[in-house]
Amino acid sequence: TGCSRYARKQRYHSLIFSLFPMQERLQKVLARAGLGSRRQIEDWIRDGRVQVNGKPARLGQKVSGRERIAVDGKKVNLKSGEQVVAATILYHKPAGEICSRDDPDGRPSVFSALPRPPGGRWISVGRLDFNTSGLLLFTTDGELAHRLMHPAQEIEREYAVRVLGTVDLPMLERLIQGVELEDGVARFSAIEESGGSGANRWYHVIIKEGRNREVRRLWESQGVKVSRLTRVRYGPVILERKLRPGKYRSLTFAEQKALYQATGLKPPKA
Repeated sequence: TGCSRYARKQRYHSLIFSLFPMQERLQKVLARAGLGSRRQIEDWIRDGRVQVNGKPARLGQKVSGRERIAVDGKKVNLKSGEQVVAATILYHKPAGEICSRDDPDGRPSVFSALPRPPGGRWISVGRLDFNTSGLLLFTTDGELAHRLMHPAQEIEREYAVRVLGTVDLPMLERLIQGVELEDGVARFSAIEESGGSGANRWYHVIIKEGRNREVRRLWESQGVKVSRLTRVRYGPVILERKLRPGKYRSLTFAEQKALYQATGLKPPKA
């Protein structure tokens, strides 16, 4: 019958998979398990921190998940990582916090304000410098973090910026067309004036990559000084006014779905 043929086909596929399990790149498997972003894990592999079956892992190495995998000598339990639904939170970073887990100078870290993740570890989606405030995303899905930060995805980041100095139309046109910085040409994809008086003017700007201090460096290249900088949007996720600095919240299902769709990943189930 049709049902019996279907059952035999399913058993055949299960047997084939058990004999020849699907293999994926090691960094992608570990990222999905919530250990870090793919870029972080690639650095760990280069530094010899990852072992597969007792041997140093190779960059680009493929695994099935059945191997004995360890990071810094600690065994990685892939099954438990796969059973946990990935979580993503929004944190309103105040100025005066660093985005690293540890700081030799003892400055406060954004990670100290976060809740315990349901599984894996919190991965910061990009960074904000010490004096910049605003929206920071954290997720336990390393693949999502990797795509949100990758320049090829061109995920928009919107900032509210207060600048001190004279700003004219030719300057704004240069900032849109592109300015040569020490690490290559950079530009704003949009600039909108949003108030202020005298020498202090507010603007909303959008960039599509996350270079170090890019917004500040772009304005400074034109001879004006950034006196205040806040990230107000990352992709489809917006920082609302009622979320106070130093506070966090989980993304709504709609926000999380939009975030996954923006990166071309399959959204999580409700």
